[in-house]
Amino acid sequence: MTPRIVTADEWTEAHRAHLTQEKAFIRQRDALAAARRALPWVRVEKDYVFQAADGPVSLADLFQGRSQLIVYHFMMAPGDPHRCPGCSFLCDHIDGANQHLRHHDVSLVVVSRAPLAEIAPFKARMGWAFDWVSSEGGDFNFDFQVSFSDEQIVTGKAVYNFAPLTRRSPELPGLTVFTKDDAGNIFCTFQVRSRGGDPLIGAYHYLDLTPKGRNETGRGNLSDWVRLHDEYEETGARDCHCGR
Repeated sequence: MTPRIVTADEWTEAHRAHLTQEKAFIRQRDALAAARRALPWVRVEKDYVFQAADGPVSLADLFQGRSQLIVYHFMMAPGDPHRCPGCSFLCDHIDGANQHLRHHDVSLVVVSRAPLAEIAPFKARMGWAFDWVSSEGGDFNFDFQVSFSDEQIVTGKAVYNFAPLTRRSPELPGLTVFTKDDAGNIFCTFQVRSRGGDPLIGAYHYLDLTPKGRNETGRGNLSDWVRLHDEYEETGARDCHCGR
């Protein structure tokens, strides 16, 4: 991109005009969030069991005494050695937000089909503190359409993001939101799939402020540059020596 260099007055006028669009976007986002909260709920009838560090837990247990629950579906099937950079990129942003969420009546838990014996070493390697449980052997991932059997894929019966699955992938990412009333009834209130989790990746929104932006070959093309955070090649030339 070739920059357009202008005078200070022209710069101010251009940025003042753009600010109108920024404010309009914020108002649109607020309206979208209000419409999201007004969507209908569906009651969760099935009893789901997960494996946590201290033993089996129910979906109700994942709320940890709060009335709202966010579940992030991390792509990790049993026995699969691949560790998804995209899911990891998003999860790098959880711990900072989690303390605030817990004090605002929201629990956040990551769920994968892989057993805890495979989850725990990777979680330790990444240095994450959030709760991560296994749904191995249960229907949870399949019922919430983030895991798919070979039969579903072959027969075209798999559904992802409210549409027929177009990728032949047995595991895909997503986020599902639940609430629990005083009587203990659990309801699914919202879900996002595919790029719907983009707003949760704070690093992207820092990049959106910069001249080069996300600098990817396609929208959300994480494979262009995102790595597990311990796999980046550090270059001393870029180290900050502020204050030294």
